[in-house]
Amino acid sequence: MLMPWNIIGHDRQIERFRLAAQNRRLASTFLFVGPVGIGKRTFAQQLAAALLCQNTTTAALDPCGSCASCLQVAAGSHPDLHLVAKPPDKSMLPLELLIGDREHRMKAGLCYQMSLKPRAGKRKIAIIDDADYLNAEGANCLLKLLEEPPPGSLIVLITTHADRQLPTIRSRAQLVQFQPLTKQQLAQILEQQGFAENHQEALEMARMGQGSIDRAQRLRDAETLTIRSAIHTVLSQQDWQPQTLAETVTDYVEAAGKDAPPRRQRLKNTIEFALEYYREYLYVISGVTQPVEATHAADATDADCVRCIDSCLQAYRHVDANANLPTLTEWWLNELHAATRASHTL
Repeated sequence: MLMPWNIIGHDRQIERFRLAAQNRRLASTFLFVGPVGIGKRTFAQQLAAALLCQNTTTAALDPCGSCASCLQVAAGSHPDLHLVAKPPDKSMLPLELLIGDREHRMKAGLCYQMSLKPRAGKRKIAIIDDADYLNAEGANCLLKLLEEPPPGSLIVLITTHADRQLPTIRSRAQLVQFQPLTKQQLAQILEQQGFAENHQEALEMARMGQGSIDRAQRLRDAETLTIRSAIHTVLSQQDWQPQTLAETVTDYVEAAGKDAPPRRQRLKNTIEFALEYYREYLYVISGVTQPVEATHAADATDADCVRCIDSCLQAYRHVDANANLPTLTEWWLNELHAATRASHTL
């Protein structure tokens, strides 16, 4: 018995793939683009299940969910499905995941695995999560695979922005754009997966999640909710002090412990909250009707907000590049303060 895709919020993308499969026009490489935590990887895995399912056809593109292939895909153990993702303790996608370590160059890794014949089905599938973190060498190695993909293979790269990939990679992939989940869709997922005890709590989590399951889950933490409130409160004040806010942010980051990945994530949380504030505020001063929280009266200009947003985006990239966190925090908050000081408020 064939089962519908267990995907919420991306019906249009499902139909696009079904139509391409029915017309025998399924490409070999796709670039899945959209915000973090909206289901791009889940979609890629269900696409793999549909293509590898033993009880359906490529044209139908509906996995049964119960055959050996579907169960192996769900367990992450299918021999013809290869998932590559950035390890939590790394700042970039390690090259050895693509082409093997120095002792096994091109005899291990994703590119080598994709060159082998399928072991269980008629095709091999690769999902490259965290493609934002490909370095130049890794991207160039991957490019060779994309230029001459093995017959019947399918490769999915998952990214937040298409422009974070090399132009040569973008030109060889079909772009599939994914939108943030609606509040109702996100609430439904949170409730189904047990992250909320009731529908009202799910709706409140969805409101703060801004279309992202990942963000909604992170905001369940009391400390994270507290720092979010502190960031919004301080940035709304006329004479806020960057050094004082830097100490608050640093305390929150260091409370994550000594391991680098959770510390980096906590600093990224604070940057996201500032980015959220300035984006919301930009709606307010532009006169655009939005359900925002930053509704304080202020004399800031559009240019001030844009400069603050740009500083937040730069800081976010520096976190991923392994910058010294205390130094980065001070630089980032000084940049925000300098951008808003001329207009005396935000």
